[in-house]
Amino acid sequence: MVFFKSSTKDIPAVAAVPAHIAIIMDGNGRWAKKRFLPRVAGHKQGVESLREAVKACDELGVKYLTLFAFSSENWRRPPEEVSFLMGLFLSALEREVVKLDKNGIRLKLIGRRDHFAPEIVRSIEAAEARTAANTGLTLTIAADYGGRWDILNAMQAMLKERPSLREGEIGEEDLAPYLAMSYAPEPDLFIRTGGEARVSNFLLWQLAYTEFYFTEAFWPDFDRAALEAAIASYRHRERRFGRTSEQLKDAAC
Repeated sequence: MVFFKSSTKDIPAVAAVPAHIAIIMDGNGRWAKKRFLPRVAGHKQGVESLREAVKACDELGVKYLTLFAFSSENWRRPPEEVSFLMGLFLSALEREVVKLDKNGIRLKLIGRRDHFAPEIVRSIEAAEARTAANTGLTLTIAADYGGRWDILNAMQAMLKERPSLREGEIGEEDLAPYLAMSYAPEPDLFIRTGGEARVSNFLLWQLAYTEFYFTEAFWPDFDRAALEAAIASYRHRERRFGRTSEQLKDAAC
């Protein structure tokens, strides 16, 4: 198993292109409402933006792209919208996996699966198995996912597998392998579209030292140019990881 550096314990490498980008794809419904269309039209158009984001990240050299597709709190939405989203998720999964595999992209899904219909779970498992050996971009879809669930689930799994651990003995290195995204480095850049400025229970552990970028653009309008603008903003950030600006200058000399 590969273990990546923790931003609170070590200093991760920093590059001009983020190794890992995480996105909350927000604003589909409002995009549709603005055009006097049903909310489902926004979700359909959002799939097109998802395709473009995956292609752009792959071409730009991003190694990991994580997309928040459906949160554990989204089950609270109107039943008809949830039903449509589940159908869209299933059809997109089955349709896109061939393209992903052809382009060497590895697909992974994180979150609970016991709430999904059996056919969705089978499609998830088949897609992950088909792309498991690919070595290009790793595309992670977070579905029925919540950051608090992730931490609690990891803690329970750790204690079940390592019951001899005692209070005061547990460190980050003990818990980290049980988190849903233990296979990826922490995100360098977090993007949220739709004008909201919150993380909404997404990757709470992993976003500790991630750079945040919020945009008013609704997700269906978030194209390659918008992604490149977010990355350009990231390049101007001073990633100190607890150090001072002077220390950064000294380290660069």
